[in-house]
Amino acid sequence: MNREGAASHDRLPEAPGLRNIRVTIAYDGTGFHGWQRQPSVPTVQACLEDAISRVVGEPVRLFGSGRTDAGVHALGQVANFTSSCRIPLSNLVKAVNNILPPEVRLRQACEVPLRFHARYDVRSKTYRYRILQSEVCSPFLWHFVWHCPHALDRRRMAAAARSFIGTHDFTSFAASGDPGDDGPEYDSESMTRTVFSSKILWSPKTQILTYQVQGDGFLHHMVRNLTGTLVEAGRGKLEATDALRILRARDRSGAGPTAPAQGLCLMRVEY
Repeated sequence: MNREGAASHDRLPEAPGLRNIRVTIAYDGTGFHGWQRQPSVPTVQACLEDAISRVVGEPVRLFGSGRTDAGVHALGQVANFTSSCRIPLSNLVKAVNNILPPEVRLRQACEVPLRFHARYDVRSKTYRYRILQSEVCSPFLWHFVWHCPHALDRRRMAAAARSFIGTHDFTSFAASGDPGDDGPEYDSESMTRTVFSSKILWSPKTQILTYQVQGDGFLHHMVRNLTGTLVEAGRGKLEATDALRILRARDRSGAGPTAPAQGLCLMRVEY
């Protein structure tokens, strides 16, 4: 089934008194086995669905903008659910946050048309991957950065990062055999995505190097594989021009290693 068909299939039916509520969510993914509900392990989706259901007094199903892996964080994950409850949304946010563990928070909620779907209506997502360059990693940071104390050539990394901008087949940077679930314009087997922005940011004060990438969707492990390849360029193991060669090869074995999950954060989702 292509994404247009899937989107149509999952659209919510019109129903009198039913509200479609869109929520923006932040979470520390350290203790969770990713976003998607799974049996017998803690997930962000399950945690939120259980808390919201308790507040509204009826079962709810969350539709997220996409899945994040175990250990990956979010500042601006977006999801939607339907409910017949009439609780004012500001009160709903407070009540749900009172139940949630401190690692998960609703940042805001708003009512949207029933046709809105958090996954299929995505226009772009922005991720940040943070790499700590200092010799010592603070115990207050290690859940949220990849500690790389060795020298990295930031100019080489920035040049390589620019190679990813545009519409490409990103097979070389995807988890083997899994096309992921992002990218609303593409069919379920496509490895093509469009990257709008791909850049390296540096903070001398914090000694944190950040890879920031914005695109219409991302394959499973794509951002972490892009980051791992950029670090290989920064260490001098790859030339900046190798990034385009690897991209065109459509062969995962040519790219760098998968960067650890804890440095990655979903910053925002745009519609």
